[in-house]
Amino acid sequence: MPGHRKLGRTTAHRKMMLRNLVTDLFRNGRISTTDCRAKEARKIAEKMITLGKRNDLHARRQAMSYLLDETVVKNLFDVIAPTFESRNGGYTRILKLGPRQGDNAEMVFLELVER
Repeated sequence: MPGHRKLGRTTAHRKMMLRNLVTDLFRNGRISTTDCRAKEARKIAEKMITLGKRNDLHARRQAMSYLLDETVVKNLFDVIAPTFESRNGGYTRILKLGPRQGDNAEMVFLELVER
């Protein structure tokens, strides 16, 4: 199926959930979530890091309009993006943790490659 996963949520809920996941990823460097959510959040995180590598005013405003915390945007442009300057993609990795106890959902770590 081309496009995006619906993740069993309404459009507004899904978009806000992904914004929260990406913001937390940049704040902490690593998050634990389900496999499907991580794959969707990974797409957005890669695009945000590419914006950070551009490092101009327009890219900063685009990142500010998506990420929920101003300090995370500053961290993205000043700390995270410069570490990936020589890299052309693949800024995140997904590590499998195994099934969740309650509903057997596949849990993963989504983390930045160069921490």
